[in-house]
Amino acid sequence: MDDLVSARYRAEDLWRKAYAYQMNGDLAEAIEMYRASIDLYPTAEAHTFLGWSLSFLKRYAEAIEECAKAIALDPDFGNPYNDIGVYLMEQGHWREARPWLEQAADAPRYESPHFAWMNLARMYEKIGPWHEALRCYRRAIELDPDYQLAGQALKLLIARMN
Repeated sequence: MDDLVSARYRAEDLWRKAYAYQMNGDLAEAIEMYRASIDLYPTAEAHTFLGWSLSFLKRYAEAIEECAKAIALDPDFGNPYNDIGVYLMEQGHWREARPWLEQAADAPRYESPHFAWMNLARMYEKIGPWHEALRCYRRAIELDPDYQLAGQALKLLIARMN
């Protein structure tokens, strides 16, 4: 049991280092560190963030694979559902993104569900109906009243509708 705990702590340390590299724009090092973390102790977070790094390189198929692995490890974790939805939208698959974003919005373990609502709003703004986009922007703002991007998008959509 001590070996498992030790591996988990080392993996978490690698994950944190990977995240720091990612935030500093060193995606190659981040990807390597995320993979090392997963090799030691796979977590939904490490797979999700590895996918996020891959998405910055437009490697969407691999990013989606990593998110699927994250979901298999922790189906309650909202981030990978949202990320799959975003990667699909980035590829122009707006309608296919919907179920993933809805699952993210309803996920029991998601610290930022307002992102899923914002992404649902973006999707509805693109494919319609716009009244659904309005509802989703408002829900994002309700969840995070300081979310300025959602507030600005809502105002722009209202102006377009008038």
